[in-house]
Amino acid sequence: MDQPFISLLWPDAAAKERHTDPRNRPDVRDSVCREIGLTGLLGLRDGSPVGFFTYEPEVIRYREATFEDILSIPELGKTLSDVVPLLSDITELRRLDRDLGSSSGESYLYSITEIELYIAVIDLLHKGLAPVKDRIKSPAFGTLSSFISEYAESEYYRDLNDRLKQLSSRVREIRSITVGVNLDAELRPAEAGVLSVNAEPFRSEKVLDKILRLSFKNDAMTCIAALTPFGKGQSDNRREALIGAFNAAIEDVFRSSVKSWRNIVGEYVIENTDFILRLLPEIEFVTRGAALMKRLSDRGYPVVVPTLSPMQNKDFSAEGLYNPDVALRIEEEIVENDFAFDENARIYVLTGPNRGGKSVVTCAVGLAQAMTQLGLRVPARTAVISPVDGIYTHFPEGADDTIDKGRLGEECARLREIFDAVTENSMILLDESLSSTGAYEASYIGQEILTGFGVARCRGVFSTHLHELAAAVPEVNRKICEAGGVPVDTLVAGIEEGRRSFKIVRAKPDGKSYARDIANKYGLSLSDIEKRLAERKNNG
Repeated sequence: MDQPFISLLWPDAAAKERHTDPRNRPDVRDSVCREIGLTGLLGLRDGSPVGFFTYEPEVIRYREATFEDILSIPELGKTLSDVVPLLSDITELRRLDRDLGSSSGESYLYSITEIELYIAVIDLLHKGLAPVKDRIKSPAFGTLSSFISEYAESEYYRDLNDRLKQLSSRVREIRSITVGVNLDAELRPAEAGVLSVNAEPFRSEKVLDKILRLSFKNDAMTCIAALTPFGKGQSDNRREALIGAFNAAIEDVFRSSVKSWRNIVGEYVIENTDFILRLLPEIEFVTRGAALMKRLSDRGYPVVVPTLSPMQNKDFSAEGLYNPDVALRIEEEIVENDFAFDENARIYVLTGPNRGGKSVVTCAVGLAQAMTQLGLRVPARTAVISPVDGIYTHFPEGADDTIDKGRLGEECARLREIFDAVTENSMILLDESLSSTGAYEASYIGQEILTGFGVARCRGVFSTHLHELAAAVPEVNRKICEAGGVPVDTLVAGIEEGRRSFKIVRAKPDGKSYARDIANKYGLSLSDIEKRLAERKNNG
């Protein structure tokens, strides 16, 4: 039976093959996925969606249709979720089979179990896809549904099921094997062979028990002595001899039926159902991605299919943008922000108070870009986004904000690596970079870096506590303009009446007002301190 190309993520075999080469997909590393929060949001088994990124519009739109189906037809998600553990079991069986070798009795049983699992997968898919076939709109599920339906209803598949049931019943009814063992002159096992294959197990019995019960019937399945656990109290040589005899017996039993069947199974698996096993990573990604979008929708947060703009347009405009990682971890309502790169700013310096939302917004921008290029809906009310050829992050690694020349050197080395890779179609996300050194050094290096990114013509966000860096933006822009780069502007994480609003506004920063608001909030302004000292004196 001819099998079409089937994939939930790639429109054709050529697209999938192209993306196996990292040079043909966006440069997004595992570390980037972790730092912006994508790894935790998706929760994939291997922990990384790196191999799924794309900048090809036709691939993104293909996936958007796939996700549209799985979100609008809940039965699809349920069917795929039910299939995943069976496919995982098949993968584990294959691993065990490789460890055992192809001639052991367990290996033969594994081959039967594997095909039983494959048939269970086909049946599950057929049962789940057939009733919703008329509601499916995406090419991915349309092709999968048509193939499964045709295959599951074919004469070949029915014959396969019948033959498997017959073989399985024969093999699984075996409860014991009678083995004849010839001994040498020293009463050591010399040869062994199968006397019979039995549908019932042997039982323990003592001769004295027979005498007391006056039952001397010669029962071939009753031993004249108590059964002993295999290998118990035996030397290594005797144990190996018994194992050899047992394996030979199993080989004799399975040779005529299972061994010939194994070749049929192998051919069947390779030609007809191995594609399902290859779909396992795609199925997991699609189900986890759809579950993420549904969790956000169920909590009342907007998720939208972004308008895809050509890469050369360098668009990123979102209304109602929010960070989905934060949204799913807090009980209170999330703050939404409008965010856009435009002709007046391709790079932003984002300043504001500690815990004022700088990092949250920086990651939200990265997540929206990454989710677009995975084919997912993005966390916003509207979005127009161009693909990028790479997302590069430079986030703090947890050290204290103290002067540490060793750590500063490491930070600078990581930044240099970004400059070695970044292009005008890339996105950079810097969060509290250069926090390992003093404000003067950090501000100087920060201006150099900011100018460099402007000259590189990329787009991105530089979130920082360095108000001096934000104040230097006019001078930075002068240098960038002379070099023919893109402009930089400032964003401010707002504070309203002494409390953090988490609203991001396009404005020039005022570090003194932040400090004044925070001091007032915690009663640390000079007037508050003088008042408290006076109260203590009067009460003393």
